[in-house]
Amino acid sequence: MGAAKHALIIGGGIAGPAVALALHKAGIRSAIYESYPAAADGVGAGLMLAPNGLEALRIIGVDTQLRAVSQPIHRMVIANSRGKALSIFDGLEGLPASRVIWRSDLYRVLRETVEEAGIPVVYGKRLIQASETADGVSAQFADGSQAFGDILIGADGIRSTVRELIDPSASTPQYAGFLGFGGGTSVDPGQVPIDAMTFVFGKHAFLGYWADPDKGICWFGSLPHDVPLTLADVHKVPAAEWLERLRKLYHDDQPAQNFLRHADPAELLMTGASMMMPPVPRWHSQRMVLVGDAVHAPSSSSGQGASLAIESAVQLARCLRDLPSPVKAFTCYEQLRRVRVEKVAANAAKTNSKKASGRLAKAFTHMLMPLILKVFFNPAKAFGAQHTYRIDWDAPVDSPTR
Repeated sequence: MGAAKHALIIGGGIAGPAVALALHKAGIRSAIYESYPAAADGVGAGLMLAPNGLEALRIIGVDTQLRAVSQPIHRMVIANSRGKALSIFDGLEGLPASRVIWRSDLYRVLRETVEEAGIPVVYGKRLIQASETADGVSAQFADGSQAFGDILIGADGIRSTVRELIDPSASTPQYAGFLGFGGGTSVDPGQVPIDAMTFVFGKHAFLGYWADPDKGICWFGSLPHDVPLTLADVHKVPAAEWLERLRKLYHDDQPAQNFLRHADPAELLMTGASMMMPPVPRWHSQRMVLVGDAVHAPSSSSGQGASLAIESAVQLARCLRDLPSPVKAFTCYEQLRRVRVEKVAANAAKTNSKKASGRLAKAFTHMLMPLILKVFFNPAKAFGAQHTYRIDWDAPVDSPTR
């Protein structure tokens, strides 16, 4: 049994409950401290869970519940601005289909599983400081209360307070160059296969879409913008105005123009500036460690953000289960995860540069895209290392090499 018996988890989004469930499986007690005053029910856009993320969720015991509220995506299609398919990826042989799920549903499934496991979740606890000793760590919250544990895990998102406590000079989030939007449309969903997701690289911007059996056609797109805007700033602009900007941006693209023409401003989903984390120099201190977006947040174009966070939660729990001290467990965890997550983030950054580039670059890419996909694109090579990644929960973790 590892040295850590009780963990303080800061953040109750996706990574926090995932690491709490993984620790529970490893026999380690934890409590989750969330800064918001209540659960974030009904909040969030759609996201993709790749086969590797689904496998990690299976390990922590939420795969059955998740399948009931998610939709399999057996085929991914890359199309041009006319809607013509340039490349089709039917998944890798022997792997389950990726699944699309609303973030609010994933959050709900994780929260309910946490409650069933008897793991405490305390709301309205905004971390402001933490103090480490040889025996443990204490967390101080804005309301004046404190909590004590053997270790503290920062699962507090891309603007992590724990990351700053570990390293005041730590990396900060970087803007990917565009704002995110999404929504539904009244266009007949029969025009779109129910088990496919299409990614359109249009003349001026990117758009993705899929058919939801309950909501009709769901779409998500990127609006290049010179400066990042907070979600609050985005909401200060009327939804109808944003929708009109999107219609102008996609005026040469199909089916984007058709979707946007029928979109309702009242249902426009605004997700704000797309951000990502550059490599974080310090993942941990003696008693504190980072997990999920707090330490590795690839942009949404990776399709791996949630899956990587859940993988890291499982690997961290394994290391804490098997290694004799927190710092050895943290060091081994970082060795298991850093190369993988930074490679995914770097690949996503390349995609972002295409989304946010200028008109000449977009025109050049648009002309060359069919040739590039035909000659160079190998789905097995592009997705193999990401999707086939598996964690052997029962295998013992060896001591770190440094």
